[in-house]
Amino acid sequence: MQPNILTPESLILVVLLNQPRDFEIARLLGWYRIPLRSAPKVVAVDFLAFYQTAAFGTEKWRIQYIAAVRGHELTTRHELLRDEPDHPNANQEYYKIQIGPLISLPRPVLAGDWKRLTFLYTLGEYLLSANTLNDLVVQSEERKLLWQSLRERASLEQNYHTEDANDVNIDPGLLAALLGIQSLGIDH
Repeated sequence: MQPNILTPESLILVVLLNQPRDFEIARLLGWYRIPLRSAPKVVAVDFLAFYQTAAFGTEKWRIQYIAAVRGHELTTRHELLRDEPDHPNANQEYYKIQIGPLISLPRPVLAGDWKRLTFLYTLGEYLLSANTLNDLVVQSEERKLLWQSLRERASLEQNYHTEDANDVNIDPGLLAALLGIQSLGIDH
């Protein structure tokens, strides 16, 4: 698979754009942040798809843009947003996901009945044909492809260690099995 080319097999993580500022950071600086404490288990995906919240006014509750993932690293919020040194989460760890240019979808994927979600894994073929977020939920045989891809990515993921005494090393196979329960953190 060529990087930066969306294919039917591309692994996609749908993420939140809470504020227009987050959109501008992604567009101009080429990165997106996810707090480690609430991050999905696998962030080594091919693309991010950006779900725009109510803060986007007339362009709310939709996915309009995607970006190819170029890599990721673990850092602190303070290192990412130096203009907020006194933010309550300044010393918290965040994934900094480096991304390519934002690409506008030919037609937005609308929320439909869903208005809130945290993270959602999907595949390129679902994103390319989706009208609503519900259409992104991987079904049947393709679901096996999604979980296989997540298992492979989990086994390749670099192990990040924090200062948290509750950190536990988990077998990648077990981690992938857990993803089936935790990856669809969605409120309908």
